[in-house]
Amino acid sequence: MTIHIEDLRFQAILGILDFERVESQDVIVDLFLDYTFSSEFIDYAQVAQTIQYEMQNQKFLLIEDALLFFQNYLKQKFPQINMLHLKITKPSIMPNCKVSVSIQKDFNS
Repeated sequence: MTIHIEDLRFQAILGILDFERVESQDVIVDLFLDYTFSSEFIDYAQVAQTIQYEMQNQKFLLIEDALLFFQNYLKQKFPQINMLHLKITKPSIMPNCKVSVSIQKDFNS
């Protein structure tokens, strides 16, 4: 099974610039994860809430730090995940584009 969470939007402290450490900014998260479905499913609402909660409370310096954190954290919280693709976007950091960084992890290899 594959869960898709697209365009999850919220505000969080994310960045290394002085103003990014003071004011929350818009963040967009896109995720898909493959998991083995048997008798237990992964609650997509819980995945979305977990990402938002941790992003807002961890106050990551770099998008890369957040991606590595979630790669490990989500696998621990939902051990049936086989593969994870996660993209974090800062849509307002530059006036003429959106900036994103993504990670993909195959836990079976």
